[in-house]
Amino acid sequence: MNYTLNQLRIFLAVVKSQSVTKASEELHLSQPAVSIQLKNFEAQFDIPLTEVIGRKIYITDFGREIATAAESIIEQVHAINYKTLAYKGGMTGKLKISVVSTGKYVMPFFLSDFLSKHAGIELLLDVTNKNRVLESLENNEIDFALVSILPTTINIDRLDLLPNRLFLVGKAGQKVKIKNDVKEQFQSLPLIFREKGSGTRLAMERFFSEQNITVVKKMELTSNEAVKQAILAGLGYSIMPLIGIRNELSNHELEIINVQGLPIKTTWSLVWLAEKKHSPASLSFLEFVSSRKSAIVEQNFSWCEPYYN
Repeated sequence: MNYTLNQLRIFLAVVKSQSVTKASEELHLSQPAVSIQLKNFEAQFDIPLTEVIGRKIYITDFGREIATAAESIIEQVHAINYKTLAYKGGMTGKLKISVVSTGKYVMPFFLSDFLSKHAGIELLLDVTNKNRVLESLENNEIDFALVSILPTTINIDRLDLLPNRLFLVGKAGQKVKIKNDVKEQFQSLPLIFREKGSGTRLAMERFFSEQNITVVKKMELTSNEAVKQAILAGLGYSIMPLIGIRNELSNHELEIINVQGLPIKTTWSLVWLAEKKHSPASLSFLEFVSSRKSAIVEQNFSWCEPYYN
């Protein structure tokens, strides 16, 4: 047999996702490239590793045994790399962070300098909705989570990073008539919601509940980007985090509509389980963010301040 580490990684990705398409997206490879490597890997075995029924790929029992062995091999390769870097005096290990979807506009700025200084640290970053983030946190599957709404059922410690503000946003130039009655204002607008489980959706619903506002939901979309595109197409309005619409505001494609009671004010916070035993890598990251957060915010998020006044 003459399989490669790359083929092992590809096979593991296919096993975990049970989809060549999803594996190619996860690995940032083309679908044909994944299919070819998977075929070449399977050709080295006399017993099938996968089987395709209809358009769905299934992993055979033998394939799952090979996947377990492959995962062990990959882990050993990582261990060799970590030991080499550690011997040279470098920080090594994995850093596992789960981020609510809008947090993708925040987290990279707190990671960039840290990872450039510690090449031996492998980052596992999951960008998903609030429910999945909290599930990963509660199950101790991650070192840190980035949230804008703190969990109330999990015992956590936290480090506040920067303010989060959510405004009513519409397509530029639509000339919305501002009404004195906030209830009447929202009842006259077609509103676009994020999906259930989203922190932005929760913030919107809390605002409407506190204001005793009944609204008509125009549509529900599953990402911040999808909401932006719908607003740009003139399909409606939404309450959105300022952090995610910088370019559209600068390009005069979207505009903030000043409404009584807005913006909604929350805080971006890095959170972790209160009894978490940090690895050297996660502890080093926490110390880095604690000491550098003011400079990072000043350098990368000062553009937000005029909108807070």
